[in-house]
Amino acid sequence: MHATSPITRRQSRRIHVGKVPVGGGAPISVQSMTNTDTLDVAATVAQIRQLETAGADIVRVSVPTMDAAEAFGRIKREVEVPLVADIHFDYKIALRVAELGVDCLRINPGNIGREDRVKAVVSAARDNGIPIRIGVNAGSLEKDLQKKYGEPTPEALVESAMRHIDHLERLDFPDFKVSVKASDVFMAVAAYRDLATRIEQPLHLGITEAGGLRSGTVKSSIGLGMLLMDGIGDTIRVSLAADPVEEIKVGFDMLKSLRLRAKGINFVACPSCSRQNFDVIGTMNELEERLDDVMTPLDVSVIGCVVNGPGEAKESDIGLTGGSPANLVYIDGKPASKLRNDHLVDDLERLIRDKVREKEQAEQDVIARDA
Repeated sequence: MHATSPITRRQSRRIHVGKVPVGGGAPISVQSMTNTDTLDVAATVAQIRQLETAGADIVRVSVPTMDAAEAFGRIKREVEVPLVADIHFDYKIALRVAELGVDCLRINPGNIGREDRVKAVVSAARDNGIPIRIGVNAGSLEKDLQKKYGEPTPEALVESAMRHIDHLERLDFPDFKVSVKASDVFMAVAAYRDLATRIEQPLHLGITEAGGLRSGTVKSSIGLGMLLMDGIGDTIRVSLAADPVEEIKVGFDMLKSLRLRAKGINFVACPSCSRQNFDVIGTMNELEERLDDVMTPLDVSVIGCVVNGPGEAKESDIGLTGGSPANLVYIDGKPASKLRNDHLVDDLERLIRDKVREKEQAEQDVIARDA
């Protein structure tokens, strides 16, 4: 509903994960991770395509073995979205996926092993124009840090990250991003805030192991919301014990609510009460399901009565206000037509899709004029 966000974002270095810019003022990218067996190429490709359809900017794939690396190469050839390979311990896997066209390597230099192995991975990344993501997690801190701090703390997370960063800085490799994830909101937020003042590289945000769809969405929204409001964060993953597609949906809804991304329909809907002149909840459930494929930004308000309906509708591309004997539809803030309850969802969907096509055509006309 508003073109710009009041949030001032942290200035960071820009890197590229394939075709997607991360940091340096680029739009905050939304990513998820496959949960299929990487060796099952067909299943993994199918899931990646589902994520891409949902709007994923980047997808991460676990590559735990050399066989999985070979499968990753086949997967990479069949998809368009940039892929990050998640690798631990075996540096040879990182070298192989670099040859196979990976768009980003997710490693911890500390668990790759000797300095010569880290150097080999960094050289492969540099030669192939591949950035690295350093991923620190409260659940897998180094043993000496566990002993030093007694338990995971924000300070322990940042110290671990700075160790890994030091590996890359000694090798004069600045093209990396960093995450310091914890399942505890306070720990993760404090760690990210501290790290944001220490480095110029982009930050990958996440509340790790956040929980199921409902609880994980709430926890992630609170933690990531606090950081995003601070202007911290260049790419995000909402970690849910749910279908990975839901991570993408929640991530974009989060960014839309902060006016940091505009993708798909931004619904404004009342919670419904006895004043409603149509079934608001049922209407919204159907509309969200039917219009899940729409990626064009559009503001749609669905309000059950005339108390707040006209006001919200005047600020929307399309607004529905409950009324008797018929509901009033606003288009571009002006009363346009009336809809009865009989075919309300069908009629409203048609109007929304007509508006989407209109906006898409207008954008194409602008591009054609500028060409």
